[in-house]
Amino acid sequence: MDPSASRRVVVTGLGAIASLGHTVDAFWASLVAGRSGIDRVTQFDATDYACQIGAEVRDWDAAQHMDPKDARRNDRYTQFGFCAARQAVRDAGLDPAREDGDRMGVIIGSGIGGMHTYESQLGVLAERGPRKVSPFTIPSLIVNMCPGLVAIDLGARGPSFGLVSACASGTHALGEASHCIRRGEADVMIAGGSEASITPFAYAAFCSMKAMSTRNDAPPQASRPFDAERDGFVMGEGAGVLVLESLEHAMARGARIYCELLGYAATCDAFHITQPDPEGRGLMLAMSRALAYSGLAPAQVDYINAHGTSTPYNDKFETLAIKKVFGDHARKVAISSTKSMTGHLLGAAGGIESVICVKTIQTGTIAPTINLTHPDPECDLDYVPNVARPAPVRTVLSNNLGFGGQNAAIVFRAL
Repeated sequence: MDPSASRRVVVTGLGAIASLGHTVDAFWASLVAGRSGIDRVTQFDATDYACQIGAEVRDWDAAQHMDPKDARRNDRYTQFGFCAARQAVRDAGLDPAREDGDRMGVIIGSGIGGMHTYESQLGVLAERGPRKVSPFTIPSLIVNMCPGLVAIDLGARGPSFGLVSACASGTHALGEASHCIRRGEADVMIAGGSEASITPFAYAAFCSMKAMSTRNDAPPQASRPFDAERDGFVMGEGAGVLVLESLEHAMARGARIYCELLGYAATCDAFHITQPDPEGRGLMLAMSRALAYSGLAPAQVDYINAHGTSTPYNDKFETLAIKKVFGDHARKVAISSTKSMTGHLLGAAGGIESVICVKTIQTGTIAPTINLTHPDPECDLDYVPNVARPAPVRTVLSNNLGFGGQNAAIVFRAL
């Protein structure tokens, strides 16, 4: 697609729910303060698990943010995404009643979907039999129910679907939503990611893969991207949702505009079901294409929000890919992994990290990579260690990678 022949896409609203806060303001304040949202898991007894820690959304009562009946009928992941979407719509000053519902859509990604519902209803089946399984089981666990519920709430009859590409889901959702606007299929898109996979079965499965940190004695220090002592990712949960609009639509209604979503690209490693390509070729292609689509040279990027999972492979290979794409500028651009504080939100990572990118541009503050105390010699770039950094930031690139080899890169820029 020739970007010069398509409509410009801007960000006008933000919504965030995570371990560091239930609102964007609370979340951002904790993030720039370098606080960790990681602690011992409380949603189930993790005593027998190799990993016993996570970045949980504590003190969550969905009934305070949505109809109590809907809260009871919907999975925790849907609650997060729905409530983050409502936040974003309010923040955008968008009145759905005054919008053309045919020109408004919703794309919200999730890597796993309604895992809480899946596990609880399997328990009901085993203990009480098939007739006791809830009739809301399937609507509650399927990945497209979160965007479906948001669309019902807003009367959004345009492009609306769930998107699944593991940990790249949120970024893919935002990118595909931006294309809907560029192609003229919608004027407004609500997009991002939501996840709630801190459950016994999910933990057992990820622990069996030996993918998660076992630093159970020091939860706040467990997620340590680019550090030589990193030993795996830490599960997080929550949602990040943005309101995207065509520039013309936003200006016509007098909206406050945060920044422009300038470009996006999606690629695949075609290499391995879980391991990233050791040469970083798929991620290199995604970053290069996102920049080319945006009409930018690598040297114009001020900040990279890295995927930075705190796993031995990801951090090393992502560093390599950045070096190959950015050349000499790789040592000048600020990079951080906010997963050091939020944990890894899987399919919601791209959503929450896009909120972070927008706030970075708005505030001129770069959130740090905490717990970076023993730098890995193979990860030798500027990862903004441990303390937030004030800096003029105009252009931001964000990376997300998913099992199956999925890669997504997205570019935000100040207007």
